[in-house]
Amino acid sequence: MSASSTQHRIAIDVGGTFTDIVSLNNDTGKLKFDKVPTTPSDPQQGVLAGMDAAGVSREDITFFVHGTTLGLNALLTRRGARMGIITTKGFRDVYLLGRTDRIPMFDFKYKKPKSLVTRDHIFEIDERLNFEGNVITAFDEVSARAAAAKVKAAGLQAVAICFLHSYVNPAHEEKMAAILKEVVPDIEVTLSSRLSREIREYERTSTTVLDAYIKPIVRNYISKLQDSLKNQKFSGQFLMTRSGGGAMTANSAKEAPVNLILSGPAGGVLGASWFAKATGQRNLITIDMGGTSLDASLIVDGQPLTYFEAAFEGLPINLASLYIHTIGAGGGSVVWIDEGDHLQVGPMSAGADPGPAAYGKGGVEATFTDAALQVGYLGAAAALAGTLVLDESLAKKSLQKSADRLKLSVDEVASGVIRISVTKIVGAVRAITVELGHTPSDFALLSFGGGGGLVAVDVARELMIPTVIIPPGPGAFCAFGMLMASVQHDYSRTKISMFSEADPAQIEREFIEMQGSGSQALLEEGFNPTHQTFQRFIDLRYLGQEHTVTMKVGSNINAAAIEQISQEFATAHEKAYGHAMPDPVEMVAVRLSAFGNVDQPTLPEISVRNSGSLKPIGTRDVYQANGKRIPYAIYHRDDFCKEDKFEGPAIVNEHTGTTLIHPGDHVTIGSHGEIVISLGKGN
Repeated sequence: MSASSTQHRIAIDVGGTFTDIVSLNNDTGKLKFDKVPTTPSDPQQGVLAGMDAAGVSREDITFFVHGTTLGLNALLTRRGARMGIITTKGFRDVYLLGRTDRIPMFDFKYKKPKSLVTRDHIFEIDERLNFEGNVITAFDEVSARAAAAKVKAAGLQAVAICFLHSYVNPAHEEKMAAILKEVVPDIEVTLSSRLSREIREYERTSTTVLDAYIKPIVRNYISKLQDSLKNQKFSGQFLMTRSGGGAMTANSAKEAPVNLILSGPAGGVLGASWFAKATGQRNLITIDMGGTSLDASLIVDGQPLTYFEAAFEGLPINLASLYIHTIGAGGGSVVWIDEGDHLQVGPMSAGADPGPAAYGKGGVEATFTDAALQVGYLGAAAALAGTLVLDESLAKKSLQKSADRLKLSVDEVASGVIRISVTKIVGAVRAITVELGHTPSDFALLSFGGGGGLVAVDVARELMIPTVIIPPGPGAFCAFGMLMASVQHDYSRTKISMFSEADPAQIEREFIEMQGSGSQALLEEGFNPTHQTFQRFIDLRYLGQEHTVTMKVGSNINAAAIEQISQEFATAHEKAYGHAMPDPVEMVAVRLSAFGNVDQPTLPEISVRNSGSLKPIGTRDVYQANGKRIPYAIYHRDDFCKEDKFEGPAIVNEHTGTTLIHPGDHVTIGSHGEIVISLGKGN
C-alpha cells in the first residue's frame, strides 16, 4: 500500500480521440474527471496514462472498470483474425446467404459489406441433431479431424463452430472444439452454444463469427493490460463494461469479446440510468457526442432500453444490447464538399491523430471542432482536456478552402457545419423516439461527451424538448457510468409453445437451471450469494409473428402468473408496435440475468452558496444566424454552487467539455452539480 493509503475506484473509457478517466475517492466521495489523448497504435498506453493523470497509485486502486471500442474498431477496419467456420454438413452457406434481405431496401447503390469469412474457409462435418437435441447423425470424428487439418493447413487464427440445433444440445460442438485444440492448439475457438442458446442458425452463426473474429486482438490487448497493471502492483478488481449493460470480469471478456463491441457507449447509458433515479428525471433522451461519433439512447421510467436484435453492418448479434443509435457526427467529423457543391460533415473523422486542424498536430482538413472554434463556441484561451490549446488561425485556414469553393465567408461555412451536424443529431434522436412511438417533448435531454454541450440546446429546440441537462464531467460521463456497473451474466433457452398451454413447472425448472449456472459463475468471480441478484424474462409474440416482446416476470411461475403475463403482454405489444390483437400468444424463449452486485458509490451533493453571487469570468463573441456576433458571458463550472441561476447567452467552460446556452434560455444548478437548462423561445 502506498503512503496515501486512500482507496480509489477508477473507470476509463477509450474513445477514438480521447481516453476519459473518472476517479472516485472511496473515503470522501469526491470525483475527479480527466482526459488524455488516445494512443491508437497502443491503446493500453492511453489507459496507463489516464491512471497517471488521475494521480492515484496502482496499489490504491481497488476497482478498475474499463470500456473500449477495440473490438468495434477491429470490425470497422477489418483487422480481425483470419478465420473459418465449421458447421453441419449441408449448411455451409448459412452464413454467406444470411436472410437474403436488404436493409436499405430502396438504395440501388447498396453493396453488401465484405464477409468476415470466405467460402473456402467454411468446412462441413457429418453430424446432425433434431430440434429437440436428439442425434439424427452421429458425430463423425474422421470428418471432424479432416476439417481440423484443413484449418491448420489454411493457417487460420480463429474458428467459429456452429452446428444445427446445438442451442439445445452442445455435445457435438464440444467434441469439435476438443479436436481442434488437439490438432491446432494455438487457435482461438468460439462455440455458438457458449454464446447463445437460441434458435435461428444464421443469427447464432453471425454472433459466433463476430466473437471469433475479434477474439485474438481483444484477448491480446486485455492480457497485455493485465500484465502491465500487475507489474505496477495493481491487485484490485478489473472489469469490462458489456454492450448489454453491466460489466464482466476481464477474464470473462477474453473468452467472449463479442459482448464488448458497444462497451464504451454502454457506460454513458448506465450513467444516465443512475442519473435518472438520483435526480427524479425518469425519462431521458441521451446524446453522447465524442470525437468520432454520436450515440443516442433512451431512458424510460429510469431504465435503459434493451433489445436482442443488435447488428453490425447488417450482421446480427444474438445477444442482449442496450438500444444505442450511432451516427458519424463527432468533434472530429471532417468537413467536405460533395460533387454537387453541397457542404457535408462526416462520417469520416480526423480521429486522435492528426485530429482537427486546430489541434496543431498536422491535420489540414476542417472538422466540426474547427467550425465550433471559428463561430466562438470554443475559445483558444481554454484548453481542451486541460492541456490541448486550440489554434484559431489553423481552424480558419482549414475552413477557408470550403469557403472559397462555395463563395461564402468562413463564418457562414462554420455556421453551416454546426447546423448540418445538429440536423444529423436530430435525425438520430427521432430514430429512437418518434420512430419507436415516443414523443421527444415528454423527455428531458441529457447531453454529454466532449462535444455534447455544444449542440444540446440547438438539438432540443429543434425537437421541442423543454429541458436540457448537462451532468458533471460531461466529457467523461461514459467513464462515470461505468462506476455504476455490476457484473452481469445473461442466459437464455429456446422454449416454443403456446403460452396458455405452457407447463409452469417446466418453465420454473428452466429458470432454476439458468440461475444455478449464473450463481456458480458469480461465485467463481468472488460474489457470494448475498451479493447476487437475478432477473427473469420471457419472450412472447402473437402466433405467426417473427419478432418478440421481452417481458420481465416475477420469481415464481404458476398458472395465475401466466394469465397475468398474457394480459401485460397485450399492453407491452401495443406500446412497442402501436397495436394489440386477440390472437393466441406464443412463448419463444426464457431468459435470466444474473448480477454480481458491486457497491455503488454515493455521491455527495454540492453546497449552497453562502455569500456573494455567481460571476462570469469573461466574455466571448459568438456568431449568430443573422450574421452578427454577440457577447456570451463565460462561466467556469468549478465556481457553481447548488441553486445558482443565470441566463443565456452564456458559455460554461470545464475540464472535459464546453456548454452553450443561447439568449432566452435559463439555467439552474442542481444538487449534484448538473446544469439544468430551461429553453426559452430561442435566439
